[in-house]
Amino acid sequence: MSSPTRSVFARQALLPGGWRSDVRLEFSGGRFTAIDAGVAAHPADERADIVLPPLPSLHSHAFQRAMAGLTETRRDPADSFWTWREQMYALASRIDPDGMRAIAAQLYMEMLKAGFTQVAEFHYLHRAPDGRPYDRPAEMAFSVVDGAGEAGIGMTLLPTLYRRAGFGRPLAPEQKRFESAPDFIVGIMTDIAAAHRDNGRVHVGVGLHSLRAVNREDIIAMLALVPQDVPIHIHIAEQQREVADCVEFLGRRPVAWLLDEIAVDARWCLVHATHLDPGETRRFAASGAVAGLCPITEANLGDGLFPLVDFIDAGGRFGIGTDSNVLASANEELRLLEYGQRLSARKRCLALPGDEKGSVGRYLYDASLKGGSLACGHGGGALAVGQRADLCVVREAALPLPDLRGDAVLDSLVFARAAFPAHNVLCGGDWVVREGRHVREDEISAAFRAAIRHLRS
Repeated sequence: MSSPTRSVFARQALLPGGWRSDVRLEFSGGRFTAIDAGVAAHPADERADIVLPPLPSLHSHAFQRAMAGLTETRRDPADSFWTWREQMYALASRIDPDGMRAIAAQLYMEMLKAGFTQVAEFHYLHRAPDGRPYDRPAEMAFSVVDGAGEAGIGMTLLPTLYRRAGFGRPLAPEQKRFESAPDFIVGIMTDIAAAHRDNGRVHVGVGLHSLRAVNREDIIAMLALVPQDVPIHIHIAEQQREVADCVEFLGRRPVAWLLDEIAVDARWCLVHATHLDPGETRRFAASGAVAGLCPITEANLGDGLFPLVDFIDAGGRFGIGTDSNVLASANEELRLLEYGQRLSARKRCLALPGDEKGSVGRYLYDASLKGGSLACGHGGGALAVGQRADLCVVREAALPLPDLRGDAVLDSLVFARAAFPAHNVLCGGDWVVREGRHVREDEISAAFRAAIRHLRS
């Protein structure tokens, strides 16, 4: 039985060719079937002021949503990423499959309300807290994907290979539930893909935790087992100590080593890559890989600033991720990405190639949509015929000034709104947010609160 055709009529919409007025978007079976600009509305059309293609979050650790706001008390004058990590490990050791599903559903609901309709979940909570495998090895992965299904968001699951505690060091006791091997990871990928074969919202890829946690042989073995078209993600060069340890152990900086030793291409997403030298920046950009930038988390953890301007000038691609999920906000990620560059350079309007003039908000949005969609491996993310029917409706009344058109809309959304004002959100042809509320908000939030109380008990 075919799905009925539904339609939205927008006064203005951001299409792949730019802003257009009076746009009708028809969708059926979870995909756009017709998009026409400069036309009249039909009586059955749902009316909208502004329609945008929603952004993907290309990097997420869903379980860390359960500690949002709880790591902001100084326990050590030398507080850093490494001390924060100890608190994260303590949380990771307590989450069971039911709790994981409830936490994931809450986070993904918040993402949908914040302007995201796709998430790449970098998943490494594979085993039971004591390190033993579950009867179903992909149990925790299924919990994450089930949480995405409850919320109605698009999911790119990245089961992540995690072998060592650091360069040349075995896993520590608190890392035992992360333990995995290439065939274990392939098993998770296969099980999830088989269970969601006909689900246009679920995709799979592979994660490599970091050069600290996997070596060259691990990477080569993993890549030999996965399909050639899946996305490959890795944490890299996030912290200066990580760079120093890599130089000491491998004789080269992390990104330089990876580009020298492995055939990095457009399938790859190098997450953070905060600390690059100029040569690494140019080579990374030339590889076609996507930089997975997570400005809120990178600021929260004190990571540092990615060399965005030089990377853009070298033709690099990037997208944004919510990472530790201390705050789910598409516009705040973009705003902080630009503002970090301004604070460092003491100049304005930096995120544009070379001497190009134009809207910074539009450039950041377009680049993050394209780079994030590539990194998530879900094929597009644009308002275009044949693409998955995802869109975000924004009311003109929610903008800070009246009568805004075109790129001024995005500049206002990125730089002059505390939160992204997603009024209605469509994902895969289903309305998941209506008038600013998720369609299952009460149910999902109640389960989340119960899960958090259980964790604390």
